[in-house]
Amino acid sequence: MGRRNDINFLKAAGVLVSVIIVFASLIIYGLNDNRTPHYSPSKTAVGQEQGQGEQDNSSDESDMAVNSISELSLPELFSKVEKSVVQVANKEEAGITIGERLGSGFVYDKSGHIVTNYHVIAGGATEGNVQITFLDGSTYNARLVGGDPFSDLAVLQLEGENIPEEKLIPLPIGDSTTLRVGEQVVAIGNPFGLSGSMTEGIISGLGRMLPSAERAEESDIIPSDLDSPTGFLIPDIIQTDAPINPGNSGGPLLNTQGEVIGINTAIFSTTGASAGVGFAIPSNTIKKVIPSLITKGTYQHPYLGIVGTDITPEIAEALGLAEARGFLVTDVSNGSPAQKAGIRGGTSLTNIAGRGIAMGGDVILRIDENPVRKLDDVLTYLEREKKVGDTVQLTVLRNGGMESIDLTLGPRPTSLESQSQRPMGSLPPQENLPGPNQDQEQQQPPLADQLYNQCIEIAGKDICDFMFQR
Repeated sequence: MGRRNDINFLKAAGVLVSVIIVFASLIIYGLNDNRTPHYSPSKTAVGQEQGQGEQDNSSDESDMAVNSISELSLPELFSKVEKSVVQVANKEEAGITIGERLGSGFVYDKSGHIVTNYHVIAGGATEGNVQITFLDGSTYNARLVGGDPFSDLAVLQLEGENIPEEKLIPLPIGDSTTLRVGEQVVAIGNPFGLSGSMTEGIISGLGRMLPSAERAEESDIIPSDLDSPTGFLIPDIIQTDAPINPGNSGGPLLNTQGEVIGINTAIFSTTGASAGVGFAIPSNTIKKVIPSLITKGTYQHPYLGIVGTDITPEIAEALGLAEARGFLVTDVSNGSPAQKAGIRGGTSLTNIAGRGIAMGGDVILRIDENPVRKLDDVLTYLEREKKVGDTVQLTVLRNGGMESIDLTLGPRPTSLESQSQRPMGSLPPQENLPGPNQDQEQQQPPLADQLYNQCIEIAGKDICDFMFQR
């Protein structure tokens, strides 16, 4: 009997000890971890196991993780977009390997609109002479809906009642204002008529300027000599080292999510082949221009009507400026918004580093609240933010003092209209101004230097240093 009582006592003591241990464990757990019971987080719920403060601190990391997941490998990217990229050609050129107007394009919407470059279809499309070929070889006729040489963009409409719906896979349009130099990009198109070609590289520059498509309506090559560039400029251009060749024009430049961030439009080349410097119209220009081309057939660009030059260190010294920034107005177009607002051009020719510059005009330092370092700051702001009929405020340096001038933007004139709105001044051509010693041959820089200076005004120093091997 005593032995049985001892055994029962030991059992009771063991149960009591176990209860004490469990109870102590719960107390310790509560003191050291004031959270809900621990669980293993899923891979898709990044940071959910953290406290609220830790979640706030890690939100950026979570966003980065989500973004990285959405990025595609190059084969995945090509598979995603290949059916949306098309070949654009004249009927008589369809099926041949190389044609002057052979280019690329992509599906814009389910209605059968195809986006391409204006210079790809200039001439042929107006005659109803365009054919669109998909990667699988199926071909359809297309008509021109609208075109804009000032942004080098055009819209075509597929014709036919039996176009399969699965052919019309629109590409998403990205945000080009968020791009950074160094980002990976992909160009897809039909270089030399070789359909379904893909190249990759990085964004090698931003904020470039190019002559508009009126430069050469049947070519996507900008000559290396830039022979007397004239006409309007396209601002905010993307520069890429992704190989682009004749035939790529009109095709998409894509980010690693498969979004269109630009339309490949031109290359700088001395041979006609890619030299590692290609250019694309930014996607935010596409967003503004293409809807207007579809609904109206045209797009009106906001217009100032000024002629001039960026302030160089030499011009800044001549004007007594502390910094080489701003845009010097040398002339104003007749009947333009600038003339109506009272913007003043140059009044006297001055030899500046071998160039004749019409001095004495307004120097534009700000447009609205945005500082102006050079002309493309003005053009980029107008193209991104403004439309015809909007009013902008120009802050100008005039006669040593600062003035604010309100200006209502007008529509950019066509090339024919612009001939009748030539600058008002009657000064002789700037390049013909003799030097201080009246020895023009001695004062004029060599032809190569003149071309180099013109190149810098159009495309920027980096590109021209590469082209001219400076």
